[in-house]
Amino acid sequence: MKVSVIGAGNVGATAAYHQTPVTELLDEPTLARIVKDTKAGGGTLTKMLGTSAWYAPGTAIATMVEAIAMNRHAVIPCITYLDGEYAAYNVCAAVPVQLGHKGIEKIITLELTEDEQKQFLASTEKSAKVNESLHDILGANA
Repeated sequence: MKVSVIGAGNVGATAAYHQTPVTELLDEPTLARIVKDTKAGGGTLTKMLGTSAWYAPGTAIATMVEAIAMNRHAVIPCITYLDGEYAAYNVCAAVPVQLGHKGIEKIITLELTEDEQKQFLASTEKSAKVNESLHDILGANA
């Protein structure tokens, strides 16, 4: 069983379950709790450690650097520009990618349920709106 968190971070990430459907292994209340806890992970770390600003980003960067430097072709979640993948356009979101010497070698497309796809697109739409607002505030050269 694998679970990937995809989407636009704290503005509405969703959990996509693949391989053995996790819905066959866990009941709905347990899944709902796991999704809720995953979305609140940064806040949980902040409560425990006083900050989450260093641990998660540091671990993610170290994992990406190792995958690229060692040409591991590792599949890891990474924020990347989407141009039609997952039916999302002109937006960056966290999705599984394969990383090697050339950086992102390919975007891995998970088979999403209809509900997961709707949640993912809602997430990327929120992110796109934030980006548009920043563009409007900062101007075209930002």
